[in-house]
Amino acid sequence: MSADPYLSGLPGPVVHDVVVPARAPWLHHVAAGQTLRIVDLEGNQAVDFLLYAAADDAERYSAQDTIAAQGNLFLREGTVLRSNEGRAMMTIAASAVEYHDTIGGACSCESNTLRYGHHTKAQHACVENFLEANLIEGRGKRDIVSNINFFMNVPVEADGALGIVDGISAPGLTVDLRAEMDVIVVVSNCPQINNPCNAFNPTPVRMIVAAAA
Repeated sequence: MSADPYLSGLPGPVVHDVVVPARAPWLHHVAAGQTLRIVDLEGNQAVDFLLYAAADDAERYSAQDTIAAQGNLFLREGTVLRSNEGRAMMTIAASAVEYHDTIGGACSCESNTLRYGHHTKAQHACVENFLEANLIEGRGKRDIVSNINFFMNVPVEADGALGIVDGISAPGLTVDLRAEMDVIVVVSNCPQINNPCNAFNPTPVRMIVAAAA
């Protein structure tokens, strides 16, 4: 039997490995030193991503602190994901795509209605996935902050306008995140079907957690 190519290069033994269905939420605790690998199984799938400190979830991912610390809007290999207290939460240890987004936000029923028409209001969205996952641990809507969109392409035009365009991922591409503290990872495998972030066709992703070397 051939080796699983998605396990190649991980620093240690796999401790968690699951395929998250299209449109579904996912929550997992990742310990300091462990690596989370996100696999875009079929390509062009946005993965909306939140982080909370396991010791105190009032400390959570901050797009503002992360952008300010690195002086760049895009998240790339080597980017340190920082909390609202300025501390390192995770580091992008490796990325098979050039950059990831942290300014495009998460789709919601309300934003779908505004952008795409009232007929979309009943469609499932990332905010609902974040709520579903967070409620397991007692967090609510107030705990949803600006998120990361792995594999999503949100270029900034010369006039400052943002666009959501075709992704830059492809089947089997990955991003690796090393935990710098004990964290809670909350993911919405984006259900959006009204813009190109998922190629208008949401697909599964794979989440692999490996122990430190």
